[in-house]
Amino acid sequence: MIRIVTTLRLAHLESDARQAREYALQTTADANEAFGEHVRELYATTDRAERAEATTNEVGAILKRAMEELAVAQKELLLKDIEIRRLRTELDEEPLEGQTLTVLLHWGEPHTIYGSREEAYADTATHGRPLDHVWRPCGERPAAEFEWRCEPFIYDAGSSGFRRAFMPAPEPVGGAA
Repeated sequence: MIRIVTTLRLAHLESDARQAREYALQTTADANEAFGEHVRELYATTDRAERAEATTNEVGAILKRAMEELAVAQKELLLKDIEIRRLRTELDEEPLEGQTLTVLLHWGEPHTIYGSREEAYADTATHGRPLDHVWRPCGERPAAEFEWRCEPFIYDAGSSGFRRAFMPAPEPVGGAA
């Protein structure tokens, strides 16, 4: 079969081919642009995901440290609660008439309260006083004259609390006798 093609027909075919080529180039450009946009979105999404993962790891580490600190604080709180209960029980016990406490004074200022004079003496050893130190009565001299001084206090039901075991002699006021 032989076909005869005229110049006009040839011109139309060339025009159609040129339009098809332009359409193909335009479609390829649009496809490349769309592909580029998808790649940029993919990189942006990947970057956000990586930053989110890094943030999650940081938050996880912070949370882990916070939980460890919370556990330590809870243990301390529990120990303090136990100590408070012990002290409340001790406080709720009815004080006995004549029960004594010893207050350790440092240059006349209260330093620590002890259940016994021996505990107070032992504590002064931790502050530089030798264990074999001989403690002498202080008499009427002010407590501020002594580096370390132990003052006994005794429970007195009449005063609803503790009072000094040895009261100093009252001084006359304004020269009155």
